[in-house]
Amino acid sequence: MTLERWDVVDRYLTETFVPADRALASALEASETAGLPAIAVTPTQGRLLELLARLLQARKVLEIGTLGGYSTLWLARGLASCGRILTLERDPHHAKVARESFARAGRSGEIEPREGAALDVLPQLVSEGAGPFDLVFVDADKPSLPEYFTWSLRLSRPGTLIVVDNVVREGEVANAASADTSVQGVRRMNDLISAEPRVCATTLQVVSGKGYDGLAFVLVER
Repeated sequence: MTLERWDVVDRYLTETFVPADRALASALEASETAGLPAIAVTPTQGRLLELLARLLQARKVLEIGTLGGYSTLWLARGLASCGRILTLERDPHHAKVARESFARAGRSGEIEPREGAALDVLPQLVSEGAGPFDLVFVDADKPSLPEYFTWSLRLSRPGTLIVVDNVVREGEVANAASADTSVQGVRRMNDLISAEPRVCATTLQVVSGKGYDGLAFVLVER
């Protein structure tokens, strides 16, 4: 199997299962025009985020890593009535692009963007009593994943689902000797999750037009 083949399958699945949405397409276009890295979730992964939010009947969602707001808009599609998303973004340029996309989509009232390094903002959320969140989506720098997981758990409740993107790293996650700080960040997070008695978790390997990676799913049980 090749990247080209995965891309063909991705297009087929997107055309079959993912409805056309001008707001989502506009968010991707705006990100590309603004020079943001092309690392947003795929349409089928975005659809999965929407479905998870719907299944959880999520009213409070936390996203760590906004980028251009594409995944945020997918999450917004799955919100329960009167639901809200709090999304954290370190880069002011990325945050500006995302805000404009939220406004074009008519979703600004449901989405609260916060600028700043997540490891600075997350303790503030705990102090503010912002949690517990029903769904947490983590898609930010991988060396900090252990800390992001720890704070996400503090902002959770029994029944919260924590989803973490990009956790297979083209298979390098199985390489304990890897010198890649992102790989080591994922591995340290995995060690924390496996030792945490309050959660039940798994990771799914994913192939797509963007390559070989994976998603972690962590259910908070108590």
